Amino acid sequence: MRAPGPKTVGLHSGLIGDQIFDTVNHGGDDQAVYAYAREDYDWWQARLSRRLANGLFGENLTTEDVDVNGAVIGERWRVGPKLVLQPTFGRIPCATFQYKMGEPRWLKTFTRANRPGAYLRVLEPGAIWSGDPITVEDRPAHGVTIARAFAAYMTATDRIPELLAIDGLPGSLRKVLEGRLPKRR
Repeated sequence: MRAPGPKTVGLHSGLIGDQIFDTVNHGGDDQAVYAYAREDYDWWQARLSRRLANGLFGENLTTEDVDVNGAVIGERWRVGPKLVLQPTFGRIPCATFQYKMGEPRWLKTFTRANRPGAYLRVLEPGAIWSGDPITVEDRPAHGVTIARAFAAYMTATDRIPELLAIDGLPGSLRKVLEGRLPKRR
């Protein structure tokens, strides 16, 4: 894995050999890697009454024993001996995801569950293998998690000022959030 560069003109994905087709909405340095927890898949399996294979949600890193949604924006994960990743934000569900899942009202269901998984930046490139440990090396004191930020963006817009006060958000997301602030009279 490596930093792919800018969203629309770089290598798009942080995973060598991965291809991103919608480069307007996906990829680039701030969405270089998408991680989803096996434990969240298991939670969904119980609710949907069907098996969900790793990778179904489009992630290129399926974790075990890592609270992906509880990750603090801007913390540093070491994966294996060399790779260092940094959570930036949760996955915003789209129509392609809805179609792939084949579940009625999937976008609303996914949003309500607040288990978005995390996009990550590649801070230090490196190879990883199945079973490599993931350790949190540094966690910012602000405490804003992927789940909290996702909820603020999707449903609890009164929390947007809290998001804008932290470091680690992608610049493009920061601009969107600023545009969604309530207008003052």
